[in-house]
Amino acid sequence: MWVMKEKRPNKWPASDLADTPMLLKETVATPGVGLTIPVRAAKAKLSALLELVAWGQQVTITSDGQPKAVLSPVAAGHGRKRFAGMGEFLRGQPVHGGPTAEDVVGQDRDARGW
Repeated sequence: MWVMKEKRPNKWPASDLADTPMLLKETVATPGVGLTIPVRAAKAKLSALLELVAWGQQVTITSDGQPKAVLSPVAAGHGRKRFAGMGEFLRGQPVHGGPTAEDVVGQDRDARGW
């Protein structure tokens, strides 16, 4: 007689540390720069880094010991600017006098005898 095993839940039980930010062994606190991590470790631990940043920690990513990038939390309401197109920008530019491109090309062709 076959007896089926009882199915266990797929989810892990919640940890007591779930509300605390994660600690990364690869990070180093550097004077004047703050929390730093090499790029190779940052690639491997990106999710944990984003969790640290979400908790308000600024993290500097280094390559060959030189700072290359900074991950910092986005303040509420200060998200990325939305691209609205170039129309308003171009309309605000001063109009330069002079011949049009078609006129210049036409004059050049006429001078060459084309």
